[in-house]
Amino acid sequence: VQLQASGGGLVHPGGSLRLSCVASASDFSLNSMGWYRQAPGKERELVARISRAGTIDYSDAVKGRFTVSRNSAKRMVFLQMDALKAEDTAIYYCNAVRISSNYKRYDFWGQGTLVTVSS
Repeated sequence: VQLQASGGGLVHPGGSLRLSCVASASDFSLNSMGWYRQAPGKERELVARISRAGTIDYSDAVKGRFTVSRNSAKRMVFLQMDALKAEDTAIYYCNAVRISSNYKRYDFWGQGTLVTVSS
């Protein structure tokens, strides 16, 4: 599965950005899609994910400010980021998960898109 992310950039604190990601595989084969981020000197962390059934998880750091959504027909996942803070600065990675019939997990990653929040 190939993932292509877009939408990063430079934004002032309090501003908004929308990230998009399109998958090469059928949405039916993907159990969940979402976003992770990695800030300089830190480990990659979950930002938000949405399952094929529509179950959504957010990290505490972004809850109430970010919104994840999915368009299954277009094999796309989005991340609407509002009220951005300097600490949201990171490379954001699109992620997709497939669980095989024998319950093995496969993670797929996009190339990453840089989000910089600065005045």
